[in-house]
Amino acid sequence: MIKSRTKNRNFSQEDAFNLSELFKLMKPRVMSLVIFTCAVGLLMAPNIIPTKEAIIGIVLVSIGAGAAGALNMWYESDLDALMTRTCLRPIPTGKVNKNQALVFGIFLSVFSVIALDYYSNRISACLLLFTILFYVFIYTIWLKRKTPQNIVIGGAAGALPPVIGWTIATDSLSFEPLTFFLIIFFWTPSHFWALSLYKSSDYKKAKIPMLPLTNGIESTKLNIFVYSITMLPVIILPYVIGFVGLIFLIPSLILTIYYNYLCFELYKFKKNKFDAKKARSIFGYSILYLFLIFVLFLIDKIL
Repeated sequence: MIKSRTKNRNFSQEDAFNLSELFKLMKPRVMSLVIFTCAVGLLMAPNIIPTKEAIIGIVLVSIGAGAAGALNMWYESDLDALMTRTCLRPIPTGKVNKNQALVFGIFLSVFSVIALDYYSNRISACLLLFTILFYVFIYTIWLKRKTPQNIVIGGAAGALPPVIGWTIATDSLSFEPLTFFLIIFFWTPSHFWALSLYKSSDYKKAKIPMLPLTNGIESTKLNIFVYSITMLPVIILPYVIGFVGLIFLIPSLILTIYYNYLCFELYKFKKNKFDAKKARSIFGYSILYLFLIFVLFLIDKIL
């Protein structure tokens, strides 16, 4: 009896470990951003849906995002093994094999889309399906290894969760939620190119054509600064169309101008060289920046 209990306990521990590794395939940090932006999109909608429906919808969207992450890790496991930033992921370390990741990703994709169609509406399910397919086939399989514009075009997938949140609540699309899309879409390049500057050796080993490798440091710094400037009209747009008021506009402009300043400081550093500390600060601030912008959407609506 004692041996039997010991075996059961060991099996449970091993099972929990496997589940933990499978969960890591879903890129939990990315999922947390998806949950937050999707929730903001839902809460900013003009109508209110029952809390249970809202929670189910947000959870299913995050599962869909996790499915895309798992399929991304399945396809890129050879690259992940070469990069210090990703070499400890479940597949390169042998904790999950490629077939498990593929089956897991496909199952979550099918489940999340069908369940969202059932519990929410068809337009939300279609947008989630498009997001998964775009991230896996357009960004991961097609663009990432072929062009330095991979981040620019691929950013569309990461920009859709708040739009899906809106459609969960409204069962419709309008111009207002597209402002969420534009903010994330134009934010993404400067965010990731700042990372690619101080992680360029990683991308070089993996032969991923990130901008610092294909166009050089100076061009990358210029592009980071230019894309940060494009955030100014994008941030003003929700106010122009009457979606938000000054409570959103003024602090978001201050946050954006400071972002512009950081990117300009990086750009004006020595020609064809960069300050790694400044690049890291841009990457870190960009995460806080996006979070605060979406918090300001909610504050504006409440007040």
